[in-house]
Amino acid sequence: MDVKLINPFLSAAVNVLKVMAFTDARAGKPYLKNDRKASGDVTGITGFSGDVEGSLSITFSADCIKGIISNMFGDHVEEINQEVEDAVGEITNMICGDARRQLSENGGYKLTATIPTVISGLRHTVKHISDGPFLAIPFETDAGSFAVEVCFKQ
Repeated sequence: MDVKLINPFLSAAVNVLKVMAFTDARAGKPYLKNDRKASGDVTGITGFSGDVEGSLSITFSADCIKGIISNMFGDHVEEINQEVEDAVGEITNMICGDARRQLSENGGYKLTATIPTVISGLRHTVKHISDGPFLAIPFETDAGSFAVEVCFKQ
């Protein structure tokens, strides 16, 4: 996988959470993932196409997303409900949009994206656009963990 394609998604995740949710995200060690098991409790996933095709998913632990949404809304969030799921979709959309902007400005890639889908629940699975392996990057915040997964169609 080309780092020039991956890095914009990682920096977008850090930037969007910092600006929109006043949350600092620290990246862990990336790894190739071959299974579809989500690493958290709620996932936003979106596809993109154009000069390259693929998908982006962001999976949050319950504690992490409740902390992020509490920061965004300025009110304590106690459960993953429809409002939180809607916010996960919007966060996913913003991260994908920022990554697409960076790819356009820095690499000349033109991409469009689908409307994000949100999946929640313990032990849910995530289906990426490609059957091949995808890169997963774990992140830590003061509220908990999340992971960004990026998959490119070969």
